[in-house]
Amino acid sequence: MGQLRFTFSDTISGYITSFNRTERSFSLRTSEGKEYTLFITPMTYARVTQNLDEGYIDATGRLSELLAEENLVYAYCIFYPKGNDYRIEVKSMIFPGDKAGTYRHEEPDWWIKQVRSIAECYLKWQFNYPETPIDFKNYRTFLHLAGGKKGDYLQETDTISRLVYGFASAYLLTGEDRFLEGAELGTEYLREHVRFYDNDEDLIYWYHGLQVSGDREQKLLTSEFGDDYDSLPMYEQIYALAGPTQTYRITGDPRIMFDIEKTIDLFEKYYKDNEKEGYFSHIDPITLDPRSPTLDKGNNRAKKNWNSVGDHAPAYLINLWLATGEEKYADFLEYTFDTIEEHFKDYDNSPFVQERFFEDWSHDKTWGWQQDNAVVGHNLKISWNLMRMNSLRPKDKYVSFARKIAELMPAAGSDRQRGGWYDVVARTLVPGEEYHRFTWHDRKAWWQQEQAILAYMILNGVLKEDEYLRHAREAAAFYNAHFLDHDDGAVYFNVLANGLPYLMGNERFKGSHSMSGYHSTELCYLSAVYTNLLITKVPMNFYFKPKPRGFKDNILRVSPDILPKGSVKLTAVEIDGKPYDNFNADALYVTLPIADKDLNVKVTITPV
Repeated sequence: MGQLRFTFSDTISGYITSFNRTERSFSLRTSEGKEYTLFITPMTYARVTQNLDEGYIDATGRLSELLAEENLVYAYCIFYPKGNDYRIEVKSMIFPGDKAGTYRHEEPDWWIKQVRSIAECYLKWQFNYPETPIDFKNYRTFLHLAGGKKGDYLQETDTISRLVYGFASAYLLTGEDRFLEGAELGTEYLREHVRFYDNDEDLIYWYHGLQVSGDREQKLLTSEFGDDYDSLPMYEQIYALAGPTQTYRITGDPRIMFDIEKTIDLFEKYYKDNEKEGYFSHIDPITLDPRSPTLDKGNNRAKKNWNSVGDHAPAYLINLWLATGEEKYADFLEYTFDTIEEHFKDYDNSPFVQERFFEDWSHDKTWGWQQDNAVVGHNLKISWNLMRMNSLRPKDKYVSFARKIAELMPAAGSDRQRGGWYDVVARTLVPGEEYHRFTWHDRKAWWQQEQAILAYMILNGVLKEDEYLRHAREAAAFYNAHFLDHDDGAVYFNVLANGLPYLMGNERFKGSHSMSGYHSTELCYLSAVYTNLLITKVPMNFYFKPKPRGFKDNILRVSPDILPKGSVKLTAVEIDGKPYDNFNADALYVTLPIADKDLNVKVTITPV
């Protein structure tokens, strides 16, 4: 192919290396170390990253100040052919901070403000709150870009649970009762409408969802999702627990604990492979058999995957341990992480983990869309959660595996020219290839950015290495510069490689099978925790509302996440607005007073 000779537009992100005021040009170095010279035109404009619910922050008149050495910038440019090269002219710029070398996402309340705004949007979109009361019979899985309902009448269990998680997380950070009301009403709706308690087996499983028509509702037992049709996929049962478990951390409602325990009994009895380890990904809806021939229609017979083994920890199990401190849940976590560490690595063949397996842990490269493709975010999710687990039960192999992923992923799964992280790519290169091929597209999904941000934040917070902080800042800066929807609220599903929103098909929605206020609020909650408590060392407040005789022995455990032992202390407690001193500063728990009503508890966690 001859030299490309046409104009095109694209984004370049990098660190300023020089600024020539005479030529009105500047040079920058990308994340992978490439140098470019960019020219400013009379029409170039610039802004500083703004949070949701903030106004536009113009920076056009401050370019001389912000084009300082080592300041990060996102430059949207036009490339004009010139001789054997291109002249790159900047049309717009985004700076992640309002001063050189700063990042607005490291402001102490940045993520708290963001989670409040997102949760407010979903209260408004789903329930027209506060004009009308919160009523989950009005919940719909699909929401348009501006929050309008699509006209469907589907209520998926997992998406309700994920939204409940978002409301509960917003309450933990803000203490605003409307969010807890949403979490508790959503949890109650799940219990009443999509929970099945099997008296004979003494266990619980969850319906896929409801088809609602007026006052009539039809329960959908098996998955309606194409990959899992006519089965009970493990990940749907797992995510049914996500919202209720986060709510349990706040209230200690014993009915929620009953549901969690009986669902875990389902996992142990029917999904667990006691012979070869791990958990099966699907079971037959009638026989509850993971080896049933009926599962052949989806190529899910006797299979295991990332979701069935790895999603327990981030979805509910870590939060369950945080709420209870019980060793059996720590044992469960250790079992899943040891299984991942033993079976998912495949570094002789690929920089990516193997995600799908046959019953004997041989690699399944025949399944559906995945074949031999990698989900970039799943690799980062493993690294992030290994570092959490290592603070609970330290093992060198956890840190080694987390580091390995963190070292390989930037070259294999990130965009080091524009910023951000890709979606699904080929796990291996064929001879002559230099870049992993994109399975569908080169767009960037919001939840993949979340995994990168949390992985590198906790790696830096625990291991204190500057390279991890650089990747964390780059990932968070890209997300906050490009994914926040300042017109309609919340966050975009996907952006193009250059950072512009992609608003086609289901990817233009704010509610869908994949999006329901979960990943965006999880990101806010944990980014606030990791940034303030591990990186910038700023105290944080958290809020709880325990029920009378809810938590075992009246012990309210308030650790915000699994953090390195001794890295934080509980330094202050208020109950119903009054100081309270019956707490353990090092073990991070409050011994609650005997009460006959819900208590409003505010705690302050301070970095050491």
